[in-house]
Amino acid sequence: MKINNTDKMKVQTYHKEKTALLFIDPYNDFLSEGGKIWPRVKEVAQANDLLNNLRAVVKSVREAGIQVFIVPHKRWETNDYQYWKFPNPTQQGIIERHTFAKGTWGGEWHPDFAPQQGDILIKEHWAQSGFANTDLDMLLKQKDITHVIAIGLLANTCVESTARFAMELGYHVTLVKDATAAFTMEMMHAAHELNGPTYAHAILTTAELVNTLAKD
Repeated sequence: MKINNTDKMKVQTYHKEKTALLFIDPYNDFLSEGGKIWPRVKEVAQANDLLNNLRAVVKSVREAGIQVFIVPHKRWETNDYQYWKFPNPTQQGIIERHTFAKGTWGGEWHPDFAPQQGDILIKEHWAQSGFANTDLDMLLKQKDITHVIAIGLLANTCVESTARFAMELGYHVTLVKDATAAFTMEMMHAAHELNGPTYAHAILTTAELVNTLAKD
């Protein structure tokens, strides 16, 4: 029997001791006016009410006693990638734009999403998966986490890669489709209508997630 996302949402249970929020790349360059990447995501982000949804998810998660993990991209520094034979197109763009440059405003946290006491800050990922070459899996296991909820940027790159990797490692994965953004609506469609259903166990809206957490 085919199970749609609404059916799956009804049966989700997020025990606070077993659940973690993965907040991916909450940098000024992505989320703030004046950020280097914000102009490319602004239209989708505003259509999605991204910032308010991120605020709502984080607030609900904290109130539920769920562990927050900040999963940041590598902050650009001089000579990054100098020994890489095959930097990907995104990394080439970072080399040119100095995205999330260390020591700059763009490489700082959006002020509404800076890590708080008790949050776990993961080692920076170099490409798209928050698991590759970081301590994310190890620290999730240290906390006995089984369920992860992924939010942040970008829907079709770092969020998808991190969430897909989580599934491969055996975690229950939830995507929150309006707590993310991408450069185009077509990319959002691919992330949540085409690719997401092949690996995610639940694909919810912010309102659905908040309502579910309030009941757990």
